[in-house]
Amino acid sequence: MEKGKERDLVLKQIFQFFDEISIQYNFTEIETETFLPGIQIKNGSLQIDLKNLKYPGDLLHEAGHIAVSLSAEREILNDNVIENNSEKAGEEMAVLLWSFAAARKIGLPTEIVFHEAGYKGEAKWLTEQFESENYIGLPLLQWMGLTDIEGENAFPKMKSWLRE
Repeated sequence: MEKGKERDLVLKQIFQFFDEISIQYNFTEIETETFLPGIQIKNGSLQIDLKNLKYPGDLLHEAGHIAVSLSAEREILNDNVIENNSEKAGEEMAVLLWSFAAARKIGLPTEIVFHEAGYKGEAKWLTEQFESENYIGLPLLQWMGLTDIEGENAFPKMKSWLRE
C-alpha cells in the first residue's frame, strides 16, 4: 500500500475513534512550534495541522492526556499538558497505556503509537512491555474507573474511554 494512502487510512480510523468516544478535535494551521509536530491541545480540544503532523499515532497519545484528565479539568488543558504540572506528569503511565488500548481497539499496530522518533528512546521497550501484557500503569487506569484488571472489562478492554 502506498505510504500516503496508508497514512490516510490510519488517520481516518483515529478520527472515527475520536468521534465515537467524544474527543474534540479541529483541523487548523498551527503557526507556533508545538511539543509534537502538527498537534496542539487548546482548551481540552486537539488542534491538528495535517500538513505538519509527522506521526499519526501521536494523536492517540495526546488524546490520552485529555481522556485521563478529570472531566471538569479538560477544558483548561493547553499545550504541553505535563510541563510545570507534577500531577499531570504522574498521569503519563496511564496515558501510555490508554493510547496502547486505543490502538488495540482501532486495530492499529503498536508501533504506530510507540514510534522510534518518540518516547525518549523507549518506544521499543514500551511496545515489548505492553505486547507481553506487562501493563505498567494499569492500577492508575483502574483507579480512574476506565478499566478493570480482571473480568469482563479486563484491560485492554475499557469500561470507559473518558474519565469522569
